[in-house]
Parts: sequence; C-alpha cells; structure tokens
Amino acid sequence: MSFNRFPKMNNWQLQGLAILRIITGLLMAYHGLEVFDPGKMTEYAKWEVLQTLPSPLLMVYFGKGIELVTGVLLTIGLLTRTVALIMAINMFVICFRVGTGKFYYEDQHPFLFGLLGLVFFFTGPVCWSLDQVIFKKARNAYTV
Repeated sequence: MSFNRFPKMNNWQLQGLAILRIITGLLMAYHGLEVFDPGKMTEYAKWEVLQTLPSPLLMVYFGKGIELVTGVLLTIGLLTRTVALIMAINMFVICFRVGTGKFYYEDQHPFLFGLLGLVFFFTGPVCWSLDQVIFKKARNAYTV
C-alpha cells in the first residue's frame, strides 16, 4: 500500500469537509469576538493560572486575537493549513496549559477545536476557499 496516494474523495465528501471548515471557522471567530469586551478580558486575566505569566492581560488579548483571526481566515479558506495549525496549537495550549488538561471531561471544548484544526491542517481547504482562487489550484491532494 502506497502512502503517497490518497483515496479519491467524492464531491459530497469534499463539500462536507468544506462545510465543517466554514462552521468551525465561524464558531472560532465567535469565541474570538470576546477580544472586544474589555470587562470579559480583564476577568480572564485574573485567572490564577494566568498570573504566572509576565503580562496576563496581554496574553489573554493575544489568545483571543488568535481565535478571532484564525476563525475568520478558516471560514474564508485563506492560508488554511497554516491557520489551522496555529488554531490547533492555541486550543491545545488552552486545554493543557490554561485548563486542567482533562480533555475527556472539563476541557473538551478547546480540545475538540484543536482536533478540528488538525483535520484542516491535514486536508487543507478542500473547496470553496480563497486559497483555490488566489493560488489557482487546490492546496491539497483533493479537488472538486
């Protein structure tokens, strides 16, 4: 069995992955919108686990900013693989550094976002993306 060839996916499978990419991006951007709520950001910065950082408030703004930007870019399918990897790393940091690391119970939300980020890192934008329009080709092994 050759690992260099992916099985050919049907259009509905590719479109399904694109729909999941768009929904995931919208949800991530929605969570990132908290960056515009100074009260919420100050509340997050007061968390005990963040007090060990040099500038808790700056780190909170940085993390939420990553959520907003990666969410928007994932939704439109721009620089998908890079953005998906950044999103996954951010979510895993939230799960294992900010959270308790109990991805099977308390920290499922960021862990699942991290896993979805890895899915889009490995598959790319698939279809309906600016990556395909700008770069004139699919940035992955799949095309529609």
